Amino acid sequence: MSRKPVHLKAQGPKGDRQAMWEAIRGLGANGQAFTLRDVWLLISHDAPKGRVRDYLMGLEKAGYLKRSDEPRVSGTYVHYTLERDIGVEAPRVRRDGSEPLAGRGREQLWRTLKIIGEFTAAQLADAASTPEVPVAEHTARDYCYFLRDAGYLSVTREASPGVPERYRLMPSRWTGPLAPMIQRTKQLFDPNTGEVVYSRITKTEGGEP
Repeated sequence: MSRKPVHLKAQGPKGDRQAMWEAIRGLGANGQAFTLRDVWLLISHDAPKGRVRDYLMGLEKAGYLKRSDEPRVSGTYVHYTLERDIGVEAPRVRRDGSEPLAGRGREQLWRTLKIIGEFTAAQLADAASTPEVPVAEHTARDYCYFLRDAGYLSVTREASPGVPERYRLMPSRWTGPLAPMIQRTKQLFDPNTGEVVYSRITKTEGGEP
């Protein structure tokens, strides 16, 4: 198996949740009101209107948005204001306002490795785990391998029999609060930069990728 870093634009737009949240933050700056249509027009290439509607409903029920109390004519759009701005990272909410747990482990790993200093995969998994979202050691190990091969982590101690590899985050590679994601195609996508930053290529039996 060969590992090959790449620097390519990710295929397709940024995640629709992130695009919607950025639009909401822009439209809702300084307490300005906005509608579903306003958000959708800004990101219509990223998400269908129904997806925008579901996200706004979830944000409202989770307390991020507040709808206007002013009476409105039937058939017109609801006006919202941004009540809780948590920064650049888009809140993860379901339509009912609850928070999905899928992907939380990866987010916890990414945040933790920035503050933990040197670590092994086992130490990172332990530090990143919470009662609600425990992180398995093998999950942390795979994530470290991808981040290492993509140049995010430096190796401070090589692995040897009975001794695990140790890592440290390269300060210059902290690209932002959004956790790089391992895609099904064995690529590492960094949502902070919108790029595929690493691709793991598996050779065929004949030796060609």
